[in-house]
Amino acid sequence: MPDVILTSDRTLMSNYHNNEFLGFGTCAPPNFVPEWLYTYLFFPHIKTKQGIPVAAPYGLRKAEAQLLKEGFDVATVSPKHLKHFIGEAKALGIYIMDPFGLGPASSTLAAILKKEPYLAKHFKGLLNTPEVVEAKKRGLKVVVGGPGAWQFKYRPEFVESSGIDCIVEGEAEKVLGKVFRTALNGEKLPKHYEVDMGNVPKLEDIPDIVQPSVNGLVEIGRGCCRGCEFCNVTLRPLRWYPVEKILREIDVNIELGKNQGVCLHGEDVMLYGSNNVTPNDEKLLKLHEAVMKKADSISWSHCSLAAVASKPKLFAQISEMILAKQAWWGAEIGIETGSAMLAKKIMPAKALPFKAEEWPEVVKQGMGLMHDSLLVPAGTLIVGLPEEREEDLLKTMELVDDLKDCRSLIVPLFFVPLGRLKSEDWFKQTELTELHKQLLVQCAEHDFRWVGNLMDMTFAGKWYSPALKGGYKFFAWMAKRKTKQHVKSFH
Repeated sequence: MPDVILTSDRTLMSNYHNNEFLGFGTCAPPNFVPEWLYTYLFFPHIKTKQGIPVAAPYGLRKAEAQLLKEGFDVATVSPKHLKHFIGEAKALGIYIMDPFGLGPASSTLAAILKKEPYLAKHFKGLLNTPEVVEAKKRGLKVVVGGPGAWQFKYRPEFVESSGIDCIVEGEAEKVLGKVFRTALNGEKLPKHYEVDMGNVPKLEDIPDIVQPSVNGLVEIGRGCCRGCEFCNVTLRPLRWYPVEKILREIDVNIELGKNQGVCLHGEDVMLYGSNNVTPNDEKLLKLHEAVMKKADSISWSHCSLAAVASKPKLFAQISEMILAKQAWWGAEIGIETGSAMLAKKIMPAKALPFKAEEWPEVVKQGMGLMHDSLLVPAGTLIVGLPEEREEDLLKTMELVDDLKDCRSLIVPLFFVPLGRLKSEDWFKQTELTELHKQLLVQCAEHDFRWVGNLMDMTFAGKWYSPALKGGYKFFAWMAKRKTKQHVKSFH
């Protein structure tokens, strides 16, 4: 049996019915849908072969690749089958995304519904499984890391009570081997290892994944040049992977089987290969031409409205390539606010190459282009930003109204202190004003207007369409009813 076992909780070890954006369902707390049904709809168990998952979260695959590169005896296993592998292991690595539900989406839903989100429930459940508790007693070292590592600073008592030995925060390629070597040697580990700038990996330090990632997700680069005050990613240097490296990872995923899609992951896919805020036509086209030759479908993890609006012809070329193989595609976008004044204060570069004062127009133009090109965005708004005024909220509400004919989901999220704003206070439900409540209702009405259309597009032509679509339509109908009840409680 391997010395090092890697895993994650079941909300991450899922393919979300081959739709990455369904994974946002893990941010919700237990609700009106029976848990067995909700789990099936939003995060079903990943398929396994003798306990080994056929795909795993991309960040976990990167950790696996790094440890294999350094000669460790390591295996990635499903949390469901952990007990069959942990008996002789000396170290357990757990990949985390939002372990306590403190991220913007989960903390917002938790505050409104007053319950712990599924993702927090399952993370804690993983640490408390009998096999992990028993292995800890005989000396197993537990190391956790991933995008959610920052949350442990808000839960120091949990670190002690749960028996976690080390939390690794940051891009870990250059330090991961050192941490696990220390664990295997039985030496004392630092409770919180924060990767400093001197250990941030360069492109040549980042290994290719060697086993498939969930839903064909592959990184195309790291970092962001926008510099938004509320974001952690902008604190990291910008690096773009060569096309050849991206294609090698896609080849690893294609081995999983036919009809394998690709989700290109970057903070702004439209800026691939660019060193500034203007898209690089040649590199972006080259990337998509190469990817579309291999992939059966494609999606983007994130893109910026400003980059889309700045190059409408380039965006049209990209969308034409993508729509030749599929009916629609998706990406997460940041709207954040409809106030030009607030945009200028907290995210002055988000509108570039346009002026920050033009932000609402940039949003409308970008969303309009996406609607015409069948890119369905999941757009976020930040509720309770520092220095937010009543006038800012009114501007945001005006903008949401202007976007009513753009096919999209718009999700309001309570402000979470991250990035350069990490010293600010959290926004809490108790601080909701009447305008905040009206904005939440307005966004819900927008989303319910489009959700049926999105389900029809998603399940068109698929043999399992009637059963799954029926389940989601039932959930949407119930969610709409519950939203109306919450609206009444707001007032």
